[in-house]
Amino acid sequence: MSTLQYMATGRRKEAVARVRLVPGDGKIFVNGEPFEKRYSLLAYRLIVQEPLERAGVLGQYDVYANVSGGGITGQLGAIRHGIARALLLINPEFRPVLKKAGLLRRDPRMKERKKYGLKKARRAPQFSKR
Repeated sequence: MSTLQYMATGRRKEAVARVRLVPGDGKIFVNGEPFEKRYSLLAYRLIVQEPLERAGVLGQYDVYANVSGGGITGQLGAIRHGIARALLLINPEFRPVLKKAGLLRRDPRMKERKKYGLKKARRAPQFSKR
């Protein structure tokens, strides 16, 4: 199997995506199944395709992603981050465009830990006068 492929890892929140870009006709597969089967909304597809669109290579590469952890938003963000990193391996000249769009930076926002005495990270128990 001597096909050219570019591999990168993307992360967001608790999600980790291992992304492979292979020259093709723009198909996207997540965990072995077509993207539309796993994520049905058009907005989800736009999020994942953004790096390809910004680099001007939409429809030239097939995307194969293995994602684990997190929820839908985290997984989509991780795939997007992985695609952006893989595009840099294809052509380093994509860097200014992707960097300006903020696609190369790992989103550092994480869930805040729960504190003792509270119901959530900051949510205090309901006050009762008596």
